Amino acid sequence: MLASTSGRRPLHVYRARSISAGAASLLAGAVQILTAVVLLLGAALHSVAQEIDPGRFDVRSADVTLENGVFYLSAWLELRLPPEAREALHSGVALTIRLDVELVHDRRWWVDADVAELMYRYELTYHALTERYVVTNVNSRDQRSFATLFAALNDLGRIEKLPMIDAAILEPDRGYEVQLRVVLDMERLPGPLRLLAFWRRDFSVASEWYQWRLDEN
Repeated sequence: MLASTSGRRPLHVYRARSISAGAASLLAGAVQILTAVVLLLGAALHSVAQEIDPGRFDVRSADVTLENGVFYLSAWLELRLPPEAREALHSGVALTIRLDVELVHDRRWWVDADVAELMYRYELTYHALTERYVVTNVNSRDQRSFATLFAALNDLGRIEKLPMIDAAILEPDRGYEVQLRVVLDMERLPGPLRLLAFWRRDFSVASEWYQWRLDEN
């Protein structure tokens, strides 16, 4: 009896080890499959996000204030770059975002006459070495640096007291309207990239014109 019992123990221990190894192998396989599924799902979600957000420029609000005889422009812009523009930016291409402002003389029975056309340019660059986004005012050469693209575009979209026109130029008691739009300026791109952008709609982006009546008070 004792011999028989002692002879069975190795067999019992061997089976326990065999089952444990098999379970570990199944678990490892399941982890690999789950990891692959997560990676594929992440890639799919990223692809869907790219399709859902093709990029958009929009003027949310804008107004003009008169201070010391000068009209100043303030605006809130929504700036989201299209995928092609983001890829170009991260590849070292400087992007120029242009603010177009038109002051129009409102004539009731005739075609409106332009009083002034103004352009303000901002250059957006990405420095791969420091992983920073830099916004440069092309006119003043002032620069600001940001850790993320979202922060850079968010700051660029907050226009505060931008000098627009001297009030002395305008005729008193005449109606004027202001028109504003924001554009990704393809004319400032390098030659080959400008040609590509001309044929690809997913690269160019511009807002609709935002219009309001000038208050001279």
